[in-house]
Amino acid sequence: MSDRKRIHLVDDEESVRRSTSFMLRTSGYEVETYASGMIFLEKVEEARPGCILLDVRMPGMDGIKVQAELSRRCVDFPVIVLTGHGDVVTAVAAMKGGAVDFLEKPFDRGVLLDAIERSHQRLETGEHVVASGGEATRRIAMLSPREQDVLRGLVRGHPNKTIAYDLGISPRTVEVHRANAMAKLEARSLSEALRVAFAAGLDG
Repeated sequence: MSDRKRIHLVDDEESVRRSTSFMLRTSGYEVETYASGMIFLEKVEEARPGCILLDVRMPGMDGIKVQAELSRRCVDFPVIVLTGHGDVVTAVAAMKGGAVDFLEKPFDRGVLLDAIERSHQRLETGEHVVASGGEATRRIAMLSPREQDVLRGLVRGHPNKTIAYDLGISPRTVEVHRANAMAKLEARSLSEALRVAFAAGLDG
């Protein structure tokens, strides 16, 4: 039996499965590929524990629905959601569904490997959130009222321009508040910021 960390790659594009699985195998991972969410769900009961790389835009059953079905079946493998059409709405849906991270194609190799390593740490330790509710609440309290307003807009799935319109400020000002908020939250990505917001019970 291999002791290499396992990846379940679910993507309907053969070229993506081929190139990504090659990159991951040469990085030391064991990779299983699936051409659709339905195929993966048919085999997941027998699958050995590992991180799931799950494409969002797939025919028949998209990644968010696959994620929901995994949750319904109590399959607790960490999920990293991949999309070539990334938007905040999808990121919010993925993170609310319990995704560890959200990456846009074409993704940077280093960013992907970092996300996978964090996913496997969660698999090994059983941790499900980046911060406890108390720690997340403490971080949120460090934000200015306007930074909290911007974060709430992100939690609602709104892009910067919509948040700017709703708050009566410029998109550039939203970008500044968003960057400041992420720094205070110690979040390196939108997905990390969303995890802190959800852990603190921050709603839109």
